[in-house]
Amino acid sequence: METIKKHIWGSDAPVAPEDRGAGRLRGAGARSPLFWKLLLVSMACIWGFSFYVVKDALDVLPSFYLLAWRFGSSAIIMFVLFHRRVLAHFNARYLAVGLGMGVLEWAAYSLQTIGLTDTTAGKSAFLTGTYCILVPFISYLISREKLTRYNMGAALLCLAGIGLVALDSLTVGLGDALTLGGAIFFAFQIAMAAKYGQDMDINVLTFWMFAAVGALSFVSTLACEPAVPASAWTPQLVGVIAFLSIICTCVGLLIQNIGLAHVPSSTGSLLLSMESPSGVFFSVVLAGEMLTVRLLAGFALIFCSIVLSETHFSFLRRRGRR
Repeated sequence: METIKKHIWGSDAPVAPEDRGAGRLRGAGARSPLFWKLLLVSMACIWGFSFYVVKDALDVLPSFYLLAWRFGSSAIIMFVLFHRRVLAHFNARYLAVGLGMGVLEWAAYSLQTIGLTDTTAGKSAFLTGTYCILVPFISYLISREKLTRYNMGAALLCLAGIGLVALDSLTVGLGDALTLGGAIFFAFQIAMAAKYGQDMDINVLTFWMFAAVGALSFVSTLACEPAVPASAWTPQLVGVIAFLSIICTCVGLLIQNIGLAHVPSSTGSLLLSMESPSGVFFSVVLAGEMLTVRLLAGFALIFCSIVLSETHFSFLRRRGRR
């Protein structure tokens, strides 16, 4: 029976199989948690910049059409790079986990995109950022990851900061509810990546995630979106899609999934939520948006939330004992 089960599900490999030898981590797996935390922050900032870059693309291309190109292209790139790993782990467990992550990611992007048609960009950024509150609870439920008062305090501070940065009104509509639903799916995807990325090859899981999002988006655009004329494909649009596919999706989400396998999901979600304030930051720098006291206060709260998560403010307690 055990042999049949192993044949169906296949054997698992850690995040990077070549990084384990003689019982000790080496290579990527040997890097310090700080390395992965800095990478997560860097990618969050790049995603914040992408809001500014892709604004014009969404005026030309329907949402699902853009997602189909973005994730379909990324899946092809991932297969070219990691086809040996994908074929070596072509089994039921990798398909179930990878495609499951893809369904969650597709649902999150779909609800966020549809919700954006009935809410403001600022409220969308705020409501999407609520996943930093949800991830610690979901991770506790599915993997029993420790839930501390510092996690919750940091998440609440971060949420308050995102609110100051992004919110422009307190009214709630259908678009807001859909966007919040998207945040819930984002939270589940982050928690799954953190759980399964520790003992499965995250490169393979990420490939199947991209493939699922690309396929579901392709079916969605055929079902409910108009055809895109060939004249829409300008060199600028091709450049934007290349940036989205290669940097924001292929590199960005792969780094996100690998990073979440090396740091606690509660910390990772907090660092990834930097996407919202960085989007506002680039709007100030590149689009001439006014830098107000409210924005500065929001940035300060978000910075404090990261300091609380990383240090528990222990330096203040040490100073108080002197």
